[in-house]
Amino acid sequence: MTSDPQQSPGSGTDEPAILTSFVDGVARLTLNNPRRKNAINLVMAAAIEEFCDRVTSDPGIGVVVVDAAGSYFCSGADTRDLASSSADPASPEAVARTSAVYGAFVRVGSLPVPTIAVVVGGAVGAGLNLALAADILVTTPDTVLDSGFLARGIHPGGGHISLLGRSVGRPHAIAMAACGQSLTGSEAAARGLAYAAVPAADLAALVDGLAAPAARDPELTRRVMTSARLELGPPAVPWSSAIEIERGVQMWSMSRKGRESWSSRGPGRS
Repeated sequence: MTSDPQQSPGSGTDEPAILTSFVDGVARLTLNNPRRKNAINLVMAAAIEEFCDRVTSDPGIGVVVVDAAGSYFCSGADTRDLASSSADPASPEAVARTSAVYGAFVRVGSLPVPTIAVVVGGAVGAGLNLALAADILVTTPDTVLDSGFLARGIHPGGGHISLLGRSVGRPHAIAMAACGQSLTGSEAAARGLAYAAVPAADLAALVDGLAAPAARDPELTRRVMTSARLELGPPAVPWSSAIEIERGVQMWSMSRKGRESWSSRGPGRS
């Protein structure tokens, strides 16, 4: 097991921006700003990018789990950065700040392995973007998932409407982004935004059950995810194209498996 906490230079605290671990093919990223409900600041965004660089370059990693310290997943972008950007939103400095936050969850959503977001308490704005960027979202029944931008009087950012739309469809995306509606974890699971909503005590077992098979064979998992991203999009491809995308990779996996391994009696038996 290895860990690599990312420090927040000049913040006046010894608390790392994120906590990371890499164990048996599972990479874990834990947001670590609980005093501000894990709001994403520039230091945290940079640390997330570094974590993603390591995952991308390490072929031994087969799955990523994203969670958070404390009782709340992520309250969005740090309001102090939003306030600074609001002074002159078109300035290079403001664009760089928002782009850094966007880049963090875009990188998570582009990783070559499946990503599992464990959302407890709530996720708002850019925090919901981070959760939706993951391939699989698991949560608790009473967690609140809230667009949040409308309440702050600003337009959604970071492709928020698109992320919502691909998860819950047009009507629910408009209801959340333009009409200020939120979803509980149970509602999110019922509408397809979350994979499952279970009691907090059961989350660890659920995540382990999802992560273990993916971590067992990282090379195969990465090839499956390449096909999944090509086929499912966005944009998704037609079935005929999906067949061709999978053909060569399935042949590779079959040749790797070998003829003898198909025997019900095990390798070397007929």
